[in-house]
Amino acid sequence: MADNPSFVLRAVEDVAYEQRAIPEISGDEVLVEVKKTGICGSDVHYLVEGRIGDFIVKNPMVLGHESAGIISKVGPKVKYLKVGDRVAMEPGATCRSCEECKAGRYNLCTDIVFAATPPYDGTLGRYYRLPADLAYPLPDNVTLEDGAMMEPLSVGIHSVSNLGGFRANQSIAIFGCGPVGLLCMAVAKALGASRIIAVDIVSSRLEFAKEYAATDIYLPVAARDGESKIDYSRRNAENMKAQLGIDERGRRAIDLVIDASGAEVSIQTGLYIAKAGGTFVQVGMGNPNVTINIGLVTTKELVYKGSFRYGAGDYPLAIALVAQGKIDLKPLVTHRFTFDEAIAAFKATRAGKTEDGKGVIKAIISGPDFPADAA
Repeated sequence: MADNPSFVLRAVEDVAYEQRAIPEISGDEVLVEVKKTGICGSDVHYLVEGRIGDFIVKNPMVLGHESAGIISKVGPKVKYLKVGDRVAMEPGATCRSCEECKAGRYNLCTDIVFAATPPYDGTLGRYYRLPADLAYPLPDNVTLEDGAMMEPLSVGIHSVSNLGGFRANQSIAIFGCGPVGLLCMAVAKALGASRIIAVDIVSSRLEFAKEYAATDIYLPVAARDGESKIDYSRRNAENMKAQLGIDERGRRAIDLVIDASGAEVSIQTGLYIAKAGGTFVQVGMGNPNVTINIGLVTTKELVYKGSFRYGAGDYPLAIALVAQGKIDLKPLVTHRFTFDEAIAAFKATRAGKTEDGKGVIKAIISGPDFPADAA
């Protein structure tokens, strides 16, 4: 049966609309009619490069993984969801039996079926099949558009709350003011941060971050001719400390550093400004081969963690913080497109702005036959 228009990546720089069969569901699954999907940097990367690390697009693949929709069908074993329920969709089905899954770290499962990660299709179609426990009901005051944003918000939850162990009255510095960085700031604010420092090389992004969640902003100094990256980062960190009054210990120290940029100099600078005994969480992905001052990590006894997607409890906390009004996702959605405008949506996200010059933070694509301006 085919009535499932889908947005398919066929090869590098080659996308098209195709009809796909409506998925058949098993007893513990649901069929979701997708209504809202956000464009992630990984979707654009697959479009432009055809790969991310070891994940290579070898066959046509439906794009999209940041989605929300309405339950269209439920399996006979599903007891707590019904047709018509509005849900946020966690897009990674795991094996549930490996050591990582049983330990509650299912995001590390090697057998994960993750939407729009080769070889698995994504959510940019009319229908998507999902294990019922990965479909999270949305409270009445949370829109479907908010529901689609729960995926990147859960990345922020995982980095700041889950791995970073962030608590009220602590301070945080976040490198990178893209969507994930901004959402990390929103999480920190919701959890009662005493200070949120946003760092970026683009002034307009810093201005938005200050308006949205940050208490302080920092624009890095320019590099000198012939200066090595590590020497630059050391100097940049000293300037940042002096400009913002950051200490290595005490109440002016930085408890948690998040790098959401993936830039080598951001990672290096972040290690220099982190407090003694502090925590550094790496969520941004860039050049995998970077130089760091390992002596700094040792003598400060820093906790350095990698952050990959999201895990147990991250989606429920994300939904709760939005439902309670502690995080407002609406300012981050700068552009909305119909399903038929998906190519334009990807073009704008890739360029970072639309033809009218308006900068893109997050673009949302509506499902087939669903209006772009519908919440």
